[in-house]
Amino acid sequence: MISRRGFLGGISALSVSSLAVPKLPADAEPLPARDAPAQPNEVSSDRPAPDCGNSEIRISITGLKSNFWSIEHRKSGQIYGFAPPSFPVAGGAVEGALTNVRADGAPEKLKNGVIEYSFAGTLAATSELKLRMIFQLAPDNPIVRFRYSLVSNDEKGFTFDPAAGSLTYLNTSLAKLERVTQVQLSNWNALLHSDTLGVLDVPERFFQDCISIAGPILVAAAEDKRALLLAYEHGSQMPNTYLHYDIEPDRSVKLVGLKANYVRGQVMRSFDTVWMEASISNAGFDGLAKQFRKFVREAMDTKGGSRHPDLYYNIWNLQERDKWWNHNEYLSNYTTEKLLTEIDIAHRLGIEIFVMDTGWHSQTGDWQVNLERFPQGLAPMKAQLDQYGMRLGLWFNPTMAAVSSKVLAAHLGDRCTWMGKIAPPNDVWGSEASYPMCLVSDYSEVYADTLIRVARETGARYFIWDAVSQYGCDSPNHWHGTSANTQGERSESYAFQLPLQMVRIVEKVRSVYPEIIFDFDITEDGRAVGLGFLSAGRFFLANNGPYLADYDQPHKDGAQNDNMFFFPGPARTWICRKPMNYDEWIPSNLFLTHYYPDDPRLSQLVNMASLVLGQNGIWGNLSTVSDAGIEWMSQFLGRYKKVRQDVLVSYPITSGAVSSSYEAYEKINEDTGKGVAVLFSTTPGRMVYVTEHIPVQQIWATDGTKVSFDSGGHAVIESEMESGAAIVLFGAH
Repeated sequence: MISRRGFLGGISALSVSSLAVPKLPADAEPLPARDAPAQPNEVSSDRPAPDCGNSEIRISITGLKSNFWSIEHRKSGQIYGFAPPSFPVAGGAVEGALTNVRADGAPEKLKNGVIEYSFAGTLAATSELKLRMIFQLAPDNPIVRFRYSLVSNDEKGFTFDPAAGSLTYLNTSLAKLERVTQVQLSNWNALLHSDTLGVLDVPERFFQDCISIAGPILVAAAEDKRALLLAYEHGSQMPNTYLHYDIEPDRSVKLVGLKANYVRGQVMRSFDTVWMEASISNAGFDGLAKQFRKFVREAMDTKGGSRHPDLYYNIWNLQERDKWWNHNEYLSNYTTEKLLTEIDIAHRLGIEIFVMDTGWHSQTGDWQVNLERFPQGLAPMKAQLDQYGMRLGLWFNPTMAAVSSKVLAAHLGDRCTWMGKIAPPNDVWGSEASYPMCLVSDYSEVYADTLIRVARETGARYFIWDAVSQYGCDSPNHWHGTSANTQGERSESYAFQLPLQMVRIVEKVRSVYPEIIFDFDITEDGRAVGLGFLSAGRFFLANNGPYLADYDQPHKDGAQNDNMFFFPGPARTWICRKPMNYDEWIPSNLFLTHYYPDDPRLSQLVNMASLVLGQNGIWGNLSTVSDAGIEWMSQFLGRYKKVRQDVLVSYPITSGAVSSSYEAYEKINEDTGKGVAVLFSTTPGRMVYVTEHIPVQQIWATDGTKVSFDSGGHAVIESEMESGAAIVLFGAH
């Protein structure tokens, strides 16, 4: 038993059983798997060890206890090995060491060009269990995506028992890699009312004190640029994590299941681990960040449909302002006539995906078009969108079913419970009260089929999911535990499984309509923010602001909107730009954020300058914007489209703090020289910025912005600003 004396960025004072997972050699560089000798008590065969790879790396698989599989960096010759996973099977821990590892089918080329390889072997410890190993490799990226599947050869199946130890996913060594850093994705910042990226060093004293690391990304690097990356695909709100990295004084590291990774006593025929990533590089920490960002952009979503930097328009702000500014209800002016007007103007702006927010439906759960509000259904809107080459998007709360809905009547047993009681129905933005439904139950299948039907009937090809909190159900009758489990076990299992089930629902829908894009709204805290959902969709980063009233504002109940960032001007852009630090690891267009198109021009300038950094969303009441404002934004966004793919590809270079007197962004594609540079200032004066990359000299710039080029070809940008923004588009003249 090893006592965990702390947890960096998570739950403290935990005591976790440590499995006897074998240590790798101290220098963390074992022999290549193809040359690894058999160790005592290990089983090998005469057949050559299987392997796979691409132009960057080679993976060798032995299945042996001492060196289960290894990854070799072809250019530098570095090799890092991994010990087998370990499973707490009832009766004792079972190590994943294998006999007779072999290819399990031919390699498969996935839609996005990634090659998937599968290998399998029988566990050396027991012939009743088989382990499959799945690896996914992009053609020119050193990041390998992998997972394991434990499969029973006995019809009786198997159960996991926490008394047998911890579920250990991977085990390796960070010896001779002096700098260790964790990258967190779910740091809720109450000041910003948003999740943000967290990059925290892991000093040597943390290894000595066995401090556990949350991740999900862990990078270890040496002064000579050798580097190793580990990551796992799940989602949880810090500090409440479900997996973490255990580190030891000898600098070994294990990824273990902290809690709820399985349901105690559940009989299984197979068990799939979460997806994981590993990589080695000779480009150091910064180089691995760039390579991982490229992996997320190009290889992580194997369906390949969610990464294009389209321009989005969502009408929610129209509905909300109608409520709070015009003293109407959210759905008062939600009509065919209004929507057709908004579509016309959105087309003038160059919008490509037009999103109808809450209220398009009659009842949650059934998700039929509201024919009282839209007598002709969505057909008039869809026809006009088709004429303009635009796509339709729809809002959903996937966890709600209206009191009068047919789906609720048929699935009463799938309602969420808490502390033994059915969760009460809730109002859903002015529509019928609805019961919370459990997505870790049979209802998830019903909901996936419903989405397929909605896609077929309406032609919608973008779905946004709202209000999905990680905790919500402790029923003993669903997929997350039985009456034999405690209430705590069931609620934690629901929370662990929720992001995985969300991905499964998306994958089922996209098996029929692979072009559909899914966004998951993470505006509020308590959402499952991590790498898991990004394998199938994207995040919707910012709604209008702090609905939770956590700025200690005095207000009367129901008398005013709790939103602070609800108005035109620069303030909301400060809040929305701050999480742009995600762009260092995950492309900014995977965090859809909406900016305001409202007059006056200064507000439009600051909002459009923020949008072109890659977050790509607009909302508001377009019919209230002046013709001059629409025309200016239309011309500007048309130019932006010429370089937006370059902006997506570009690694961000930033200078200055958000909302300060000097704030600069550069997103220029190193290969093409195209992209954007944006300067912001909150005080009057002259700003100067020199680009790090060498851009093309065909430019477009905002009024009052001068651009020259120095002897090295770098752009020198000068702007006299009162308070606002200066924009230079390179390659969009």
